[in-house]
Amino acid sequence: MIILTEATKRFPTASGGVHTAVRDLTLTVRSGEFVAVVGPTGCGKSTMLSLISGLEPASAGRVLVRDEPVRGIPDGVGYMFQNDAVMPWRTVLDNVAAGPRYRGEARKPAREKARDWIDRVGLAGFEGYYPHQLSGGMRKRVALAQTLVTSPEILLMDEPFSALDVQTRSLMQDELLRLWSGTSAAVVFVTHDLEEAIALADRVVVMTASPATVKAVFDVPLQRPRAVEELRLTEEFLRIHREVWRSLREEVETSRNRSAA
Repeated sequence: MIILTEATKRFPTASGGVHTAVRDLTLTVRSGEFVAVVGPTGCGKSTMLSLISGLEPASAGRVLVRDEPVRGIPDGVGYMFQNDAVMPWRTVLDNVAAGPRYRGEARKPAREKARDWIDRVGLAGFEGYYPHQLSGGMRKRVALAQTLVTSPEILLMDEPFSALDVQTRSLMQDELLRLWSGTSAAVVFVTHDLEEAIALADRVVVMTASPATVKAVFDVPLQRPRAVEELRLTEEFLRIHREVWRSLREEVETSRNRSAA
């Protein structure tokens, strides 16, 4: 579904130089696979999502979606950002229906589809509410419904739950797994939380300190379906966590030392 081959992204700097955000990224993500990406702060994890989504072109290397080079935003890609993209002047129903409407669906079927997804994310009865009337967790549920209502084949998620409190975050992680399990979508999930990455993913990708490249990929052979909070207490989870953290810690320390220099 997604293939990156030695993908590199460079940006011009204000001083006239060049900043390399990611270099020689090589990664494959299959249909129906959940891949979590972890790495030091500012290493270029979000840039990788921009390359896959077509929001940024690669400076070198190849980025393919469904075996086609990415030259713009591919069809069938859903993107959930760290800051939710709900429109404050629209109700929950109209926010969720906006995606199908933008894709040319008539108002009635778009709203019917939106109602179905509002119910799936546990917000039935809140269709007429505006975003300012909702809690942070409820707004994230709206954003999740917005993303999934178009039935994306690829789901890109950039720290979508990082602003939530611990309890709400755990609930949203379970909710995401429940909703995703009924699809064949390929998921690329960027997070700073290693526990979150292991609890959700089939594979965890560790990125190097900036400029980011793939350092290591770890399989997560934990059975599905998963209950996130219960999973974190198991010995197998802790074993995987220790293994991945050994690799990630080196990059975090490298990044910290560079910042202190």
